[in-house]
Amino acid sequence: MNYTQEELKVAPWLNSYGEVPFHLDYPDISMSDALFESARKYPDQVALTFQGKDTTFSRLVPQIQQAEKAFRALGIKEGDTVTICLPNIPQTVICLYAVNAIGAIASMVHPLSAVHEIAFYLKEAQSRTIVSMDQFYYKLKKVRELVELDHMVIARVSDALSPIKKVAYRLLKERKFESFSEDGTVISWKTFIEGARHCDIDPSVKKTGSDQAVVLFSGGTTGVTKGIRLTNLNLNALALQTGTMCNKPIQGKTMLAAMPMFHGFGLGVCVHTMMYWGGRSVLVPQVSVKGYSNMLRTAQPNYIAGVPTLYEGITRNKDMDNVDLSCLMGVFSGGDSLTVELKKKIDKFLADHGATVRVREGYGTTECVTASCLTPYNKEKEGSIGIPYPDTYYCICQPGTEQEVPFGTDGEICLRGPSVMLGYINHEEENKNTLRRHADGNIWLHTGDLGYMDDEGFIYFKQRIKRMIITSGYNVYPSQIENIIDALDEVQMSCVIGVPDSYKIQKVKAFVQLRPDIQPSEEIKTKILSHCRERIAKYAMPYDIEFREQLPKTLVGKIAYTVLEKEELEKLKAQG
Repeated sequence: MNYTQEELKVAPWLNSYGEVPFHLDYPDISMSDALFESARKYPDQVALTFQGKDTTFSRLVPQIQQAEKAFRALGIKEGDTVTICLPNIPQTVICLYAVNAIGAIASMVHPLSAVHEIAFYLKEAQSRTIVSMDQFYYKLKKVRELVELDHMVIARVSDALSPIKKVAYRLLKERKFESFSEDGTVISWKTFIEGARHCDIDPSVKKTGSDQAVVLFSGGTTGVTKGIRLTNLNLNALALQTGTMCNKPIQGKTMLAAMPMFHGFGLGVCVHTMMYWGGRSVLVPQVSVKGYSNMLRTAQPNYIAGVPTLYEGITRNKDMDNVDLSCLMGVFSGGDSLTVELKKKIDKFLADHGATVRVREGYGTTECVTASCLTPYNKEKEGSIGIPYPDTYYCICQPGTEQEVPFGTDGEICLRGPSVMLGYINHEEENKNTLRRHADGNIWLHTGDLGYMDDEGFIYFKQRIKRMIITSGYNVYPSQIENIIDALDEVQMSCVIGVPDSYKIQKVKAFVQLRPDIQPSEEIKTKILSHCRERIAKYAMPYDIEFREQLPKTLVGKIAYTVLEKEELEKLKAQG
């Protein structure tokens, strides 16, 4: 069925693809209140699993409440910001909801960030308290020299393990980490929790949906790292929308939470959505293809979510040969573009391993937490990222304007809905450029991404607008060339960039990572180029193919094309 643009903007789902409502009712509560409500409904349901240890909602809530008092005893009050610099371990979940419950703001930071990055995140969020891990203490000492900290809470993985595993982990792992002395500013997790006895009041603060809850860091639409201010409503709406889109009840089901909680995908989908609906998150602190494959075998999750590179690795992992995946009820891909060829490969892999579902690609930005668009469970279109969530509206505009373009025409993806951020910290000019009021009177988020909408409301993502290559006056889309190269059996993955050129402005270069059993050769390079010539216009042809053993990745597993761009610029500078 085809629709007009105005019809699609009024009712984004139009109930065309399953029983998904036009509108949802969003409770005006905090994230922590949403979790506590799940605990009241499902006290005996397992909320978290970590290293084989289960924690029910009825056991999780007292731990959160104890941490609330511990933070209050440190002097953390309503409106303060606490930096949580942890992987996916139980303390991360406990801290997130405890900080939220006392009306403070949780700033989520990747623990593998460099010293100066962590210092920047602390300053940007105006945070003077950080919770991190013993294995990162060597970095935190240096951070402490760059920023003034009131409190540094150091957790250990063993703090969250069963007694037997606790002893083994300390002997095998933790004894290798640099020791630290508690000095008032630096305290252990044990000391921190014991501090709760010094708080003899209920520190909980009643907050509403419009109150800020979280800071996540992202490059935004300009590539400059910025703190993104997200509210309770933003996270709760995402959880309610995602659960509705799953089409089957989440309560009592299991999510393999491998995406990190400093990322909107990990925080919003893998953890908070499950806590909101009374599901279980199996926390994965460190992701490797082998380890993830083992978790799929042992945990038998109902839902998995990941970036394309993770799924690509799983499809060629021999450890997965006899793994039964009939347990899966949902497989979600996001965080980076999923090529048509890789989707076909993943879908075949799922079917070969007993799964009755196919991978559902989503799209979103950290500016709206994470996903705001998802492939329907019962209809997909090749190359499409699906249809907007309930109460989320998309339009495609001429880049740099609020002028909408016709169906099928490329433009900037713009959206509005209950998950859109409050704004960036200390970047008012970019707030004005990113959050714009359109002629309809509504504020729309301009994503900086290029795509189009068809007349059924399906959205198609192409790439970042800034990533588009202009060569000899023609627009070249790297994602399209990557899709063509990735179709070759010898290729594992590719990345296409524009290299500055005095004549063409930019010329196209492809970086290719071959499959492990294929060696780079002139013969392979010739085959790739010949394959491209048959499918790519002459002006868009790569002038060179460079083989790499590994393509650079971001901390969440995306291919870091900006790293390759910088390398090429450095080469040009060196050549004079």
